[in-house]
Amino acid sequence: MSNYNKKVLKYFLNPKNRGKIKKPDGVGMVGNPVCGDIMKIYIKVSKDEIIENIGFETLGCVAAVASSSITTEMAKGKTLKQALKIKKDDIVKELTGLPKEKVHCSVLANQALKKAIENYYSKLPASTTSTAKTSSCSASTKSTASTRSRSH
Repeated sequence: MSNYNKKVLKYFLNPKNRGKIKKPDGVGMVGNPVCGDIMKIYIKVSKDEIIENIGFETLGCVAAVASSSITTEMAKGKTLKQALKIKKDDIVKELTGLPKEKVHCSVLANQALKKAIENYYSKLPASTTSTAKTSSCSASTKSTASTRSRSH
């Protein structure tokens, strides 16, 4: 653990927003088969598309838990549009660095957050989908909608 700075250790030893939340509006799960890390992020979204509650479950190393924890802290209280702008580099910077071989953990945390947001959007009726979505979210929603319309 000597490879980690004080802030990373702080978020590992005392993680924020740890645990599953009740009745989440979106859930994102990612994993890395090479290192064995698995992350799940849960979001509760207000009518104004603000992440009002967020939680995580992570099975992984110090960097994986710290990255998950700080990602939830960075996203909480933000709009979905703002949360989608969080990048792995922002996570690493907020942690004041990670060992080079552990930067992939910040990528996983970022991907889990994005998947939770995409999952939230996928549950919305087509008429209420927000323009705040990223093009990837929009594309997947449109693809799903067109698949549904063809199958009926």
